[in-house]
Amino acid sequence: MSLSTVPPAVVDAALPEKRRRAGWGTSHRDYIKIGLWIALVIAVLVWSVPIIFMVFTSLKSEADIFGTPAFVPPWSPEWGNYVEALDRGNLLSAGANSLIIALFKVPIGLLISAAAAFALARLRFKRQRLLMGIIAMGAMVPIQVAIAPLFQVINGLDLLSTHIGVILPYIAFGLPYQTFILYGFFRGIPEELDESARMDGAGNWRIFFQMILPLSKPALAALLILDFVATWNEYSIALALLQSQDSWTIPLAIQGFQSQFTSSYGPLNAFTIMSVFPVLIVYLLFQRYFVEGAFAGAVKG
Repeated sequence: MSLSTVPPAVVDAALPEKRRRAGWGTSHRDYIKIGLWIALVIAVLVWSVPIIFMVFTSLKSEADIFGTPAFVPPWSPEWGNYVEALDRGNLLSAGANSLIIALFKVPIGLLISAAAAFALARLRFKRQRLLMGIIAMGAMVPIQVAIAPLFQVINGLDLLSTHIGVILPYIAFGLPYQTFILYGFFRGIPEELDESARMDGAGNWRIFFQMILPLSKPALAALLILDFVATWNEYSIALALLQSQDSWTIPLAIQGFQSQFTSSYGPLNAFTIMSVFPVLIVYLLFQRYFVEGAFAGAVKG
């Protein structure tokens, strides 16, 4: 009997069990890969639709905005919307305020959080777990609950409408979350490295600055990006503490521009797009470390 006359069922039964399982596993992986690609395409579409709408609207004249569909590209770009946003929206002043606040708040807050996390993860003292629990609970307190007493404190210190009056609360509210994240990352670094450094005469500060911080670059970079974005976009505290227009940050400037020029959709969208550039630059600078930090815990298992 030739091979061509053998029924397919007999051939399938003659195949080794391992080969059939391998084929099923490959097919299973292909289905998962296809599903992931579909999910990725859907996510890209969901996130890109508002961005495309903003870009198209920022380059249209008022007549084109109301006379053409939203997702029709502008055939004659209206670049004057960006000039008008810079001129009428006080973007440069608000951007400078947001940048100054972020450049001071983010590194100072990260340094204090890292030092606190190092003490909790590496040093041994009484009530250590209780203190860690209090810090973790502090990360759960909503900012809105403390705005009224915070306003009274800052007003009593005569720090309203100042950079330092906003930087201090930003640091305080950011410490619990950052300390909690860095504590878990520092605990994943082997303590044998500390013991080796101490045998060479290194103290706590030297271990912290020369060993722990360099090993924690991915986590620090991820927190830096997230903290910079959160500081740049923060609205509630800034609304309560920044009373004068000269001290406004980007979110307050956008709100002021929108309330003053309600129907100027072109300049408003141009204003919003330009306000995103600093955040995008920071992300591109630390992108590699951000990805490493995001998956560091998963890789360590």
